[in-house]
Amino acid sequence: MDASALNSPDLQRFLNQEKEKAMVNEMVAKLTSVCWDKCITSTPGNKFSSSESACLSNCAQRFMDMTMIIMKRVQSMQ
Repeated sequence: MDASALNSPDLQRFLNQEKEKAMVNEMVAKLTSVCWDKCITSTPGNKFSSSESACLSNCAQRFMDMTMIIMKRVQSMQ
């Protein structure tokens, strides 16, 4: 592979897509860990209680809201 292939737009686009996938996977793992630890206080049965479901939903929404705020802030700094 020559040096020009390393700078091709297709390769750059592919690398950016892979970085985005990795970031999404990392965010989902973090969200799962944080919200699970916060909301599931006992051994789960075959379904969540209504309070656990509400907590998980609220936690995930707050996590996503904060992620969007941070992303907008970082973009405005560039």
